This record gives sequence, structure tokens and C-alpha cells, in this order.
Amino acid sequence: MRRPRLTALAILALALAAIPLSGSAQPVGKVPRIGILRTGSPPDPFVEAFRQGLRELGYDEGRNIGIEYRWAEGRDERLPGLAADLVRLKVDVIVAGGSQALVAKRATITIPIVMPVANDPVGERIVASLARPGGNVTGLAFLSEGLPGKWVELLKEVLPGMSRLAVLWHPATEAGQLKVAEAAARSLGVRLRALKVQRPDDFGPAFAEAERNHAEGLITLSSPFFYAHRAQLVELAAKHRLPTMYHQQEFVVGSGGLMSYGPNLRDLFRRAATYVDKILKGAKPADLPIEQPTKFELVINLKTARALGLTIPPSVLARADEVIE
Repeated sequence: MRRPRLTALAILALALAAIPLSGSAQPVGKVPRIGILRTGSPPDPFVEAFRQGLRELGYDEGRNIGIEYRWAEGRDERLPGLAADLVRLKVDVIVAGGSQALVAKRATITIPIVMPVANDPVGERIVASLARPGGNVTGLAFLSEGLPGKWVELLKEVLPGMSRLAVLWHPATEAGQLKVAEAAARSLGVRLRALKVQRPDDFGPAFAEAERNHAEGLITLSSPFFYAHRAQLVELAAKHRLPTMYHQQEFVVGSGGLMSYGPNLRDLFRRAATYVDKILKGAKPADLPIEQPTKFELVINLKTARALGLTIPPSVLARADEVIE
């Protein structure tokens, strides 16, 4: 018995019948969106490091992931509104470091928040503990417990005769940093003067007060606010001829500061992408332990040292990870 031949029209009809109707088709995968909340302004090398981390994990911005950027441009008072905007957009994850993470947490208790850096997330009550953060926040910590003390010790090594030290701190900075620095100064017989600054206009008066108090050295405690205004701080330190220890190498590399000691922030931001990846794959922030840095880098600018009339001791230079001639 001969089988009937299928005409071209019949074949086309069968093919069309095999295509599911739009109402019954499988939904196209939703492209996740990340919200980035930053104190500063673009371009931002740390945000670029985070994007690099995403690329290493197979995420391509604009193809399989979207990013919403919100910049406070150095104005902390803008952060709550920017965080609320990201919440209204219903982003899948918010990336915000330290004090910005605290602002984001006040804006939402449901959207996961990843901190690329945080000074003291437990002390600042951002998380319950490092091992089990709880809530909707996790990420990486910037400071080790004794780091502010190390800043004092290193500056004392460079300035062995130093007896008076000024410390710049910002209200958003966890007070524990100042306490550690004060304890280290007492142990070295150094009198410490804490100078509180809240706005960029406070920098000039603070340096003038340090000079009136005959400070021989200065330390800036870790704060995104200081990073956002690092050029002004470095310029004032040079103007007042005040040897200054900074908490990030960006104050020294490219900005001309004297010396810095701390973790590599670009690496921390790059590693933050792994937290975002885990959360997008179903992990809960409450169950992801907060990582702490294990490597700290000492950077020294010899050009700035010469301008200040300083000779960096060989024992300190030998420990430097980078020396700028």
C-alpha cells in the first residue's frame, strides 16, 4: 500500500503546529540586576575590579547581567535616597561597602547586600557575626583588629622622635579604630590628638589644629569619605609638611601621599563578585561567612619623603611591597 506523499504546504503546517503557543512556551531566563551604591564618583577602579570579577565568573554586563550604578559624588547625605532608588528598582543584589552597606540595610531587609569592604561589620552592627552574618548582608571585611595600631607603629618607626600624633576620623568610622590607635600611641609614649571631620570644609581647620598642637605626624582612619577626598588630604599634608600614614595605597600611588599600609582593595572588590555569584545561584547571605584579608601591603613614596626631608629607615624599606622613587 502506497503511503501518501506530504506536500510542502502540509510539511509547513506540521512544523508550525509543533511550535508551542506563546502562552505555553517556557519563559526566557530573567537577566539579574545588581545595584552598586558608592560614596564617590566614576570612574572608580574598585567598581572596575568588581566587574572584572564578574567577567571571570562568566557574567557579561548587558548580556546576562545588568548593573544599576548609584553615585553619591562625595555627599553622604545622598546615600539613603540612592539606596531607596535601588530598592524601588527591585534589584537582585546590592553591592555596597561599609557605611554604604549600613545605609542599604536600613532601606531593605529582603534584598541581599554584598560588602566588598567593611571596617568592622560586627561592631557597626551590620552583621551578627563574621561566621554567620544573619540577615541579608555578607561580604568581606577590610580591617583586622590591630591594623590601626600598626599604622601608629609604622609611623613611629619612620619618625622615631615623634611624641605628638594627630588622627583624622569621620563619624561614619567605627570608634573602635580610634581606640586601637590610642592604645598603640600610649604604649609608644606618643600623645594622640583626635581630629573629627564631617565635611570637606573641615579638612583645612583640622590640619591647622594639628599644626597648632605641634603634631609631628598624622594618620587617617579608614573611611570611604577620606578616600573620596584623598587628593585634598594629600595636598594639605604636603602644605603643612606633615608626614602622614594612610589606610589605602591609592593615597600614595598616583596621589603622592607618603605611605600606606592595608589590604589590596581591588582584590577585595574582585572577590566580592564570588559572593554575588553564589547569591544569584541561590545561597542566602545569612549563611555566607564574611572573609577577612590575609595579606597587607606597605607602600612608600620616596619622592614625597625627600620633599619632607625624611629618610625612611632601611628596616622599613625592606618590608615595603612597593617603593615609589
